[in-house]
Amino acid sequence: MAISELNRRRLRNFRRNGRAFWSLVVFAVLFVGAMFAEVVANDKPIVVSYRGDLFFPAYNFYPETAFGGDFGTEAIYRDEAVQCLIVSGGREGCWDDPEGLIDAVKSGNSDVPDAEQGWMIWPPIPYHYRTINNVGTAPSAPDGAHLLGTDDTARDVLARVIYGFRTSILFTLIVTMVASTIGITAGAVQGYFGGRTDLVFQRVLEVWASTPGLYVIIILFAILGRSFWLLVFVTILFGWPALVGVVRAEFLRARNLEYVRAARALGVGDMKIMFRHILPNAMVATLTMLPFVVTGTISGLAALDYLGYGLPAGSASLGEMALQAKQNLQAPWLAFTSFFTFAIMLSLLVFIFEGVRDAFDPRKTFR
Repeated sequence: MAISELNRRRLRNFRRNGRAFWSLVVFAVLFVGAMFAEVVANDKPIVVSYRGDLFFPAYNFYPETAFGGDFGTEAIYRDEAVQCLIVSGGREGCWDDPEGLIDAVKSGNSDVPDAEQGWMIWPPIPYHYRTINNVGTAPSAPDGAHLLGTDDTARDVLARVIYGFRTSILFTLIVTMVASTIGITAGAVQGYFGGRTDLVFQRVLEVWASTPGLYVIIILFAILGRSFWLLVFVTILFGWPALVGVVRAEFLRARNLEYVRAARALGVGDMKIMFRHILPNAMVATLTMLPFVVTGTISGLAALDYLGYGLPAGSASLGEMALQAKQNLQAPWLAFTSFFTFAIMLSLLVFIFEGVRDAFDPRKTFR
């Protein structure tokens, strides 16, 4: 689909805003890396070669029997015996002296044919966010094995940051897109039609705004249990009025302008006038408020996790990490990690949306 000249100008304006453009580049790199978190931080290999066949444990379930073991449960790839089975092609000696047999295979001093020798490719961070590591004390300070240390249950902090970042961004994208669509539509209807429609909507918004959202979340979680999608639904339920006011004001201002009255005189339908002619002119004010919606959604999720009413227990959560930082003041790396993660993430998003807002503003020029 061809890009219009107006959109080309917007793209050029955004590209000329260096802070917004490079923030988008950095955020895109971080987000893509987090989307493939299973191949970045995992306690399962990315690829396993066993007797000439390839397996992908990071995304698939394989029982131990698939590698010559005895159990039908999922293989524990960090176990030396399982690693020995893979490397040696399922030799029985792995249960007696796995380390010795692995060394013998790698050095060529074994009877394992080359065709049966296996190998594994591990992620750069060999820990999942649920992996409990055998460390002396927990939380443990950063070292060569754990670049950001471990938390109070001996889980790798860097792995939890990667998965928690992905969860926060996906949650925010879903909530922002759905809630903004509902809010913009409601504000457009209010401002364009006005009169009784606007009056009824305003009374509904007043009642809705006075509803205690935290209490509703607590009640629903007590009845239905905590889940990601339930939290998304409740957040959308109480988040859509955020953009109604600014969109309503723009439509109230624009509905009596000359180009709108001319469109009505030519017989253009109301929906086409609202979303094709008025809404693009109201986008600047809408995009001005959108960074607050995004940052508010991220902060809201973190606050709920901090209070214990967010994601299910054990999930990778930045708010839960902040709670651990408060409970473990003797481990300052937890506090520093939480602070810098939120600061970098929110700053990048604000810079990006500022650039988008300026690109859509016809009065804004870049020299």
